[in-house]
Amino acid sequence: MSKPEIIGSSRSSYTRVVRMVCEEKGIDYSLTEAELAAPEIFAIHPFGRMPVLRHGDFMLCESKAIATYLDRTFPEPRLIPADPRLGALTEQWVSLVNTLLDPLLIRTYLLAYAFPMTADGKPDRARIDALLPKVREQLALLDKTVAPSGYLVGDSFTLADIYVLPMLHYLKLLPESGQMLDVSTPLGRYHQTHSARPSFVRTIPPPGPPRRHTPAG
Repeated sequence: MSKPEIIGSSRSSYTRVVRMVCEEKGIDYSLTEAELAAPEIFAIHPFGRMPVLRHGDFMLCESKAIATYLDRTFPEPRLIPADPRLGALTEQWVSLVNTLLDPLLIRTYLLAYAFPMTADGKPDRARIDALLPKVREQLALLDKTVAPSGYLVGDSFTLADIYVLPMLHYLKLLPESGQMLDVSTPLGRYHQTHSARPSFVRTIPPPGPPRRHTPAG
């Protein structure tokens, strides 16, 4: 079987999701670094979002579709559980990340630090302070969910965890969310435990923020 090729930026949290799926499943893959809306991305994704996948003569876009394809195509461990309820809960959390958590925590809160629209280029304090109640609310939800077992779904590592961990990597670097990820909290211990996984370590992005205005992919 040919080697899957992932095309995207190693700083993109969604590119990292797909890479972590490959790492967890032991898939031999290649990463082709590409900027947002690069021609090789537009050749597969109609809106230029990353990541995209080439696997032989098969091409696919959108991280969730790619992750599901890889999970079904390659052998265990399964990252989307076969059990209908656990599988549905995994899908639920992936959807929550894509529609609610990532847009606030990464596309809004993180970017207020990384790419402020202020005259002096300093973090947009007014915007950040206005966002903090929602940031705390979302991280508290994650904290409560991982507290019983150390996982988002059931008692094993799933695609749901893979979607959350790249976000936590960046949030750990910011002052307010970094405090919320202290190891005294369940979410902080969750992050500390899973950041030691080989799939996490081998996909750590280079220094710097994720690409500006990288849409969810």
